[in-house]
Amino acid sequence: MSIPTLQGLQTALSGLLAEQQALDVTGHNIANANTEGYSRQRAVLETNQEISIPALSAITGQGAQLGTGVTVETYTRVRNSYLDAQYRSQSSGLSGASAQADELEQAQSTLNEPSSSGIASQLSEFWSAWNNLADNPNSEAVKQSVVAAGQRLTGALNALSSQLSAITGQAEGQYASRTAPGGEVAEIAKQVAQLNEQIRLAEQANQPPNDMLDRRDLLIDKLSSLAQVTVTANADGTDTIAFGDAAKPLVEGSTVNWPQTLTAAAGGELGGLLALTGAGGSLTGFRAELDAVAATIASSVNGLHTATPFFTGNTAATIAVAVKASEVQSSSTEAVGGNDVALAIAGLRGGAADQSYSSLVETIGNKVRSVQSEQANMQATLTAISNQRQSVSGVSLDEEMTNLISFQRGYQASARTLTAMDEMLEQLIEHTGRAGL
Repeated sequence: MSIPTLQGLQTALSGLLAEQQALDVTGHNIANANTEGYSRQRAVLETNQEISIPALSAITGQGAQLGTGVTVETYTRVRNSYLDAQYRSQSSGLSGASAQADELEQAQSTLNEPSSSGIASQLSEFWSAWNNLADNPNSEAVKQSVVAAGQRLTGALNALSSQLSAITGQAEGQYASRTAPGGEVAEIAKQVAQLNEQIRLAEQANQPPNDMLDRRDLLIDKLSSLAQVTVTANADGTDTIAFGDAAKPLVEGSTVNWPQTLTAAAGGELGGLLALTGAGGSLTGFRAELDAVAATIASSVNGLHTATPFFTGNTAATIAVAVKASEVQSSSTEAVGGNDVALAIAGLRGGAADQSYSSLVETIGNKVRSVQSEQANMQATLTAISNQRQSVSGVSLDEEMTNLISFQRGYQASARTLTAMDEMLEQLIEHTGRAGL
């Protein structure tokens, strides 16, 4: 019995085993078709090391190379690192815009403009009350109306300041909860570091850690929604992850460097929240502008109402009416019917206070429209990139069914080859045995 004959059995067996492993990979793909973050895998087949047979030909004396079948070299993930980087960049931008849009829309809704209860309307009613006083400078009822209008105005300013403070506190709370030592950033980084170590050990053992790589990539995708990430692949299979504008990498091998300081330049949801609440942030600026409106109202009215300050406080949170109806000043003299003070204050309508408040309303409106537009554009881009990434790495059931049939046929053919060679050997042994008798 020749070596090539016995090798034929091994060759057929290698085909059976390789096709079986390819079928296993296909089954794994189908089972994970709806698993978040899963990348389809494929078995990479290559020929076995051939056998050199010297002097195969008695005539020419030349040898030959005898094929020995097939083996599975490795199992690979189908992944595009460029698309991954693009997806994470857009995800960071979208999350930052969304975080700002959510908070700014709340800020805009607190203005309640235009409406009868908004500050613009309250200002108009306040100036109108002084105009009525100019027509009736000695009326105690009209003076009481002036005080009531002032109280409604200051109440609206107090309430708006409180609401903006609450929105700011909400944004600050979200940032604090995500960046705390046990928060979302720390937990994701911890899991990535653990996977880094497991992947490193698997790579050392020459065992492709495809599923662990998928889990790590999914975690990095989630990190990218919190801040910009830059991933550096290391030779040992680990990833080093830079996070936002932190001074140190968030993850280095199995080490996590957190907490760290970030700024609005970090991008992502965290950068967006800092862009709202940090120094020079949008919400910080809105509150400062509202305080300026309150200060202008107080100073302009008090500058004319000189007998006693009409308002106390110089911020939106602290401004209040300081006089009773009997203390309302309609004239700078004691002349009967004097109304110069009332006329002067009524003449403030449309002045610095009204203009400052209108500017604030316009600023908030423009900012909301800007971030909403940015959010919509980034969402469209992210969806396009996500679809591209899915077309590369996602599982197509149609494709997997085609592979299933192909590998099944290959398995059947290898099995048939093995059966045919077994029958040949059986006949050879049987006939050789009879010949010997």
